[in-house]
Amino acid sequence: MIRLMLTALVCLVLGSSAQAQDRFPSKPIKIILPYGAGSATDIITRIMCEQLRQILAQSCVVENKPGAFGIIAIEEMARARPDGYTLQVGNVSTNAITPVLFKDKLTINYERDVVAISRLADLPTFLMATTRNFPPKTLAEFIAYAKQRPAKLKYATPGAGSFPHYDMEILSQRAGIAMEAIHIKAGPPGFINDMSLGDIHVAYMNVATSAPQIKAGTLRAIVTTTDKRLADYPDVPTMAEAGYPGVGTTLWAGLFAPAATPPAVLEMLHKAVVQALRSPQVLDAYTKQNIRSGPSGSLAEAKTWLQGEIASWQKITKDIKIDLAD
Repeated sequence: MIRLMLTALVCLVLGSSAQAQDRFPSKPIKIILPYGAGSATDIITRIMCEQLRQILAQSCVVENKPGAFGIIAIEEMARARPDGYTLQVGNVSTNAITPVLFKDKLTINYERDVVAISRLADLPTFLMATTRNFPPKTLAEFIAYAKQRPAKLKYATPGAGSFPHYDMEILSQRAGIAMEAIHIKAGPPGFINDMSLGDIHVAYMNVATSAPQIKAGTLRAIVTTTDKRLADYPDVPTMAEAGYPGVGTTLWAGLFAPAATPPAVLEMLHKAVVQALRSPQVLDAYTKQNIRSGPSGSLAEAKTWLQGEIASWQKITKDIKIDLAD
């Protein structure tokens, strides 16, 4: 009799658990962002979120929590209840470089406690220059100009140790120039005013953020980090065409969850995200801003992709020494 009662109780618990999982999601999903509103990562997330809301029939709430190299956002997500309702969107700086450079600052074990659900999108990057009292129009002219003014030119980054910081230092080493890094935590949206005034001379900026300034003539695109020229900017050469192949990073965004999230929930989220990213609505909205949708084919593929990104930046950060004072 006791054995029958225990068996019935186990079946009841398992049945309730399965039903709860089948009902996912039954409340709003929160996505934590390590950047402020208006950033490229924010734009990518909010466009996807709107479509995700329709697919899952639940609200998709974006919370902007910038600062501390993405650690604030990553740790809040990783410590949340692993039920699929608290996720994080990050990019190459926060979710590939931070786990390498700032491992000792993290109070979680990133590779153990965080799982990738999917890569989301890529966004081409330009090496931008101010047009305020700054004559260089090509990469060769810029390098020559910088060599004549050692350590006099200033470039902006969204923070010490970010990928634009590394990209500019790599270019500087390859070209034999020296410049001063100015770290602006607001990211590219925060660069615009200083560059428009001529206080900052150059910066790596994504296409979505810089397009209005290029059109207005306050900023100039010198080169793009993409493999091919962009259709909307046919006169802007690639780094390879300008003589510096392999220099520059294409910004990516990815979706992450606590590693202990049930596999069935992760699978459901992955399928919903892929459906959203392949929808005509998202593809059209992304295309208008030169954002390229690029979901991972599976959870396994997402895991392999993230591991590869971290391994790549482990090598870069070992080879390129930079000042991490922010």
